[in-house]
Amino acid sequence: QLQASGGGLVQAGGSLRLSCAASGRTVSGDAMGWFRQAPGKRREFVAAMTWNRITRYADSVRGRFTISRNHTANTVYLQMNNLTPEDTAVYFCATGSGMSVYDTFYDYWGQGTQVTVSS
Repeated sequence: QLQASGGGLVQAGGSLRLSCAASGRTVSGDAMGWFRQAPGKRREFVAAMTWNRITRYADSVRGRFTISRNHTANTVYLQMNNLTPEDTAVYFCATGSGMSVYDTFYDYWGQGTQVTVSS
């Protein structure tokens, strides 16, 4: 089970840190990913990290968002800086055997946490 948290309402230019805690199984050997879905849009890739901390980012967030993980805590994080209204979405975390920008490659999903950025 994955539990995402940390979403909220923030003004443009602000920051949020999302957390995704895994329980019931260790995810230290998995790739961890963050996706988001805005109203009326398809779910899109945001960032991902392999078990050995190789990262990949969507062009739209590169340089503003940072993914990290704590193997001991079985948790992955998404630090989001310089947020814009276009970042408004429900953010989901997921685990899979390999890193991918495609959501179909991930096996387990969290419930999502809402991020709203006001202008």
